[in-house]
Amino acid sequence: MKKQYQIRKERAVQEFRRQASRSQEDIQLALPLREVVGLAQQGLMNVAVTAFTRVVEEMMRWEVDQLVGKKHQADPSRNTMRWGKQTGYCVVAGQKVALQRPRVRDTRQREVVLGSYEALQRASLMEDSVWRKLMHGLTTRRYSQVVRELTEAYGIEKSTVSEHFIQASRGRLQELETRPLGEYALGAMFLDGTCFEKQQVIVALGLTLQGEKIVLGLRQGATENATVVKHLLEDLQRRGVDFEVPRLYVLDGGKALHAAVHKLAGKSAQIQRCQVHKIRNVVDHLSEEHQMTVRCKLRNAYAMREYTDAKRAVDSLLHQLMHLNPSAARSLQEGMEETLTVHRLRVPSKLRASLASTNIIESAFSTVETVCRNVKRWQGGDQYLRWVASGLLWAESRWNRLRGYRELPILIKELELAVVKSIPVRHASVA
Repeated sequence: MKKQYQIRKERAVQEFRRQASRSQEDIQLALPLREVVGLAQQGLMNVAVTAFTRVVEEMMRWEVDQLVGKKHQADPSRNTMRWGKQTGYCVVAGQKVALQRPRVRDTRQREVVLGSYEALQRASLMEDSVWRKLMHGLTTRRYSQVVRELTEAYGIEKSTVSEHFIQASRGRLQELETRPLGEYALGAMFLDGTCFEKQQVIVALGLTLQGEKIVLGLRQGATENATVVKHLLEDLQRRGVDFEVPRLYVLDGGKALHAAVHKLAGKSAQIQRCQVHKIRNVVDHLSEEHQMTVRCKLRNAYAMREYTDAKRAVDSLLHQLMHLNPSAARSLQEGMEETLTVHRLRVPSKLRASLASTNIIESAFSTVETVCRNVKRWQGGDQYLRWVASGLLWAESRWNRLRGYRELPILIKELELAVVKSIPVRHASVA
């Protein structure tokens, strides 16, 4: 609930904007050449900031004239008066710059809020700048030293930066959790979880038919269990994802992900097990002398173009592992058919390289780890989700289109055919 002074400030800002939109006056600014040359020697940014602060001061002077009237012109009906000046600040490029703000009081000696000053002092102007700088790896402790590029900048301390980042990251988290998804035509979905600072985070990433990758949602849980994944997928469904549309789901070997997708999407889901995870799981059962050989054979099998050739190569390797290491053979056999889904769907080779594993979402996790490496103290509340969401959205803003995205229509056609083949044909009974 907003306090009274916050309501007064909001009303002042709205009133200033209404008056400014109706005004036809111009703001004229004159800077002495000697002063401009002196500022330019310190950097062009100082010239721009000086001009900006002068414009701001002229805006406030114009608003005061609207409230009080022109200077040296008597007006018996006025109920406000000028009350000197006071040092204030405005937000420029994520830092505070000092300026002189005029003061106005009413007949009861109460301070009158200037809407122009409040609009330029809004914390939201700083929050986005703080968020971007911290995503680039700047720490809250070093923020004030790095951003004090201007001789008149001040007041950017660690606690202030932390407060602004909390608000900005909380806004990013809300943006991610409430993002409407019905407008996206998703041809594939990547689901994976990672243990982040002793907390399990499940992330869903979507691939549109135009080849764009978007973060769909995330959930925090103690473990990667079916309940957490189910709640994540149900949230995506509420926000517009249609799980009856034929789609490829790229998962790691987690049974919770597999069960949740099958329960919600049913026969519309074609599941591709991550081939990278499968190779890693199989090789981990073997001694060092056999790891390289088995890894190469499995990679060669997955690199084959035709499904029958790849299936024959994997079956041959499975037979060899039965004699070499039964545990490795069981690991390969578990979900083996689902590692060849992209082969069975005849996905073109360029697109298959992107859809055969969860490397895309693993890359996003790598960005999250890079962004969060400067956090020294993890606390409760929504801190984990705020930082992970910020890292994911930062990664999303830097993604290019999927390699081989022009071949996505072939995938969609094969998905539709696979769903039709999976529907049993009902024969009419003969009377």
